[in-house]
Amino acid sequence: MLRGLIILLLSLQPLAGHAGCGGADLIDALPTTERTALEAEARAMPYPEGLMWRATRGDQAITLFGTYHFAHDETRAHLDHILPIIETAEAVYLEVSNDDQTNMQTALADDPSLMFITDGPTLPDLLGESDWDLFAEEMRARAIPPFFAAKFKPVWAAMMLGIGPCEARNGAMTGAGIDKLIGEAAASQGTPTRSLEDFRAILGMLDSFPMDEQLDMIRLFFAWTGNPDDMAFTLRQRYLEQRIALIWAFSRKVSLESGGDGAAEDFARFEDLLLKKRNADWVDALARAPGERLFVAVGAAHLPGEAGVLRLLERRGFEIERLPFAP
Repeated sequence: MLRGLIILLLSLQPLAGHAGCGGADLIDALPTTERTALEAEARAMPYPEGLMWRATRGDQAITLFGTYHFAHDETRAHLDHILPIIETAEAVYLEVSNDDQTNMQTALADDPSLMFITDGPTLPDLLGESDWDLFAEEMRARAIPPFFAAKFKPVWAAMMLGIGPCEARNGAMTGAGIDKLIGEAAASQGTPTRSLEDFRAILGMLDSFPMDEQLDMIRLFFAWTGNPDDMAFTLRQRYLEQRIALIWAFSRKVSLESGGDGAAEDFARFEDLLLKKRNADWVDALARAPGERLFVAVGAAHLPGEAGVLRLLERRGFEIERLPFAP
C-alpha cells in the first residue's frame, strides 16, 4: 500500500488559496510538545524558510523563487515583486515552460490514454462499489462530474483528491497560477523561457506505477481522517509565512502517523522519485545553463532540505543568499 503518497502529493502540489476558502490550522491545533518538536525538525533542515534566493558562482547569478502552483490571494503581489528580476534576466526557467504546457495539452488531447483509461474497466469497477461511491462523492464536492472522473487513471484521480474541495469549486484547476504568469511576463519582454524537465518524462513517471498501487493511492485518501480543506488552509498559511520546511515536516508527520506499517519506507520511496531525482536533474541542467543572469521558478517544496535545489547548488560551488521578499 502506498502509505504517504497522498500527503506527499499534497506537498509537491501546493493547494490553491481562495478568499472564500478558510479552514482550521492543523499545525496550530497540535499539542504544544508535538508542535515544538515539528518546528525544531523544520529549522534543522538546510534553508528552511524563504521564497526568494540567489545562487552565485563566478560571474553567474541565479535568482530562485519558490512558487505556489495555483492562484491565491497574494499571487499578484508576488508577481509584482519579482517582475523587475524577470525584466533583467537573460533566461527564465520553469518546471515546464508555457510553450511546453501547451504542447502537453496537445499531447493529452491527441492521446487521452496519457491521463484517462481508454480501454478496459474504469474506476467504478476497479475500486468496487463502496470505494467508488466515496470517490464519486469527493468528486462532486470538487465540482467534477463522477461520470467524467470515472475515466481518470487512478494516479490522476489521487491528485484530484489532493486539491481541497473549496479550492476546486473556486477555480483552482482553471485559474492562472504564478508559474504561468511568470512565463507570460517573460514572453512579453522577449526573454527566453525554458523547461527544466520534459513533460513526457513527468507523465511517464506517473504512469509507471502499477494499477493496484495507483488504486491504493485513492484508498489511502479515504483512510486519512483529516479534512482536505483544513490541509489546504494549513499549507497555504505556512507558504505565505515562507516556512517551507515546516510544510514538508508536517506532511511527513501526517504520512507516518496515518500510513501504518511501512509508511516511512513508502514515503522515502516517493520522495526519491518525485522530489530528489527531479531536484538533482534540475540542478544538473542549471549548472550547465549559459548566461550570467538567470531566473528560476519552481515549486517551493523543492527548495529546502539536504536534497533540495539550494543545497545541491551549494554543493556545485554556488554561494547561496536569501533575498528579502515582503510583497
